[in-house]
Amino acid sequence: MGRSRRTLPEELLLLALDPATGTTAQPQSLDLGLAGAQLVELALAGRIAPDGDRIAVVVPRPTGDPTLDSALELLRRRGAPVRAVNWIGGPRLGLRQTYLSHLERCGMVHAVAGQMCGVLPTTRYQATDTAISREIRARLDSAIRTGVPPDPRTAALAALAHAVGLGKHLYPGNEGRSSRSRLRDLIRHDPMGGLVAHAVMDVQNGVAVQPRRAPAPAPAPAGAGRQSGRAAPEPGRVPMQPRRGSMARAAAH
Repeated sequence: MGRSRRTLPEELLLLALDPATGTTAQPQSLDLGLAGAQLVELALAGRIAPDGDRIAVVVPRPTGDPTLDSALELLRRRGAPVRAVNWIGGPRLGLRQTYLSHLERCGMVHAVAGQMCGVLPTTRYQATDTAISREIRARLDSAIRTGVPPDPRTAALAALAHAVGLGKHLYPGNEGRSSRSRLRDLIRHDPMGGLVAHAVMDVQNGVAVQPRRAPAPAPAPAGAGRQSGRAAPEPGRVPMQPRRGSMARAAAH
């Protein structure tokens, strides 16, 4: 993958960067969005593909982007396709800082050291080329304003921006309500972007951490206990196996 093209994680981060404060909007959900943006970028590069609600590696060849290739290798090591919601909900410590440092090395942002309350050291990031941020924002604005189906990259960026809650940052107040609504509607224009965006929202809603419930046991047929001469087992209780020879031991296994 050539470096002439910005990746979706980079674009999402630049979109979230507040030019006035040098901080990122929605920092907690943004981390999830960056993990999701990596999946979309790998799909655009032909390395992974959706398999239902799961992600499958189809071409394990590196892209040339170290951060993306690290994610691709982790997916490859899983062996079987992984649910998008489980992947995005996994630990992603330092992912936002990794991309901020990368953007700084590329000259797209510069770090500004400061202090919080005059004591705690802080670092803010200012865009060095605001034209890049304006171009990214213009693509979203155009898709929202014209209603023309956007290209897959812009559609995925819109889906991720909505999923992490950037709509209220980009289009604030009552006057931005219709734009936020149209931003949400763009989620349907890219299947991979839609899958990942829904996974990001599911993680935020706690879906990924909820264990699956076991199906309720089917009720015993009427009269089953009388026909066998024994009482029907209680729901959820495994009946005792008779201890008669090797056949009984085999049945127990």
